[in-house]
Amino acid sequence: MTPPQRQRRYPKEQPPSPPPPPGPGKQKNPERLFVVAGPDGGERDGDLDLVALIVARADPPPAATPEQSALLRLTTTPLSVAELSAYLNLPFSVITVLLTDMLAAGLVTARAPIVRQNVADRSILEAVMHGLQRL
Repeated sequence: MTPPQRQRRYPKEQPPSPPPPPGPGKQKNPERLFVVAGPDGGERDGDLDLVALIVARADPPPAATPEQSALLRLTTTPLSVAELSAYLNLPFSVITVLLTDMLAAGLVTARAPIVRQNVADRSILEAVMHGLQRL
């Protein structure tokens, strides 16, 4: 008589499947973020927040990194730091490091966003409306 075959409680571990290839819009950046941001050579005094508007002051110099060139091309019209971060697919912290270096070099300017004024007083709006109705 032969003994019964012993069955494993847990199946054998399968080798992990390879990760799916990146889609057409999702290419991985091979560089580490500290390579993109550059060396930490000194103090960075940039107080940039997500809604600060960035505008280019000059064309990309020949010595500019690809990220700086892309930032300068994007900011021919005012764009917020959050938009730049989304367009370049880089974290906010890396974008602020790049932008503060570019601010120090005079390649871009940063300004506070345009804040909408409070709504005019209701009595003024009614007076304008009545004046227009009389015309």
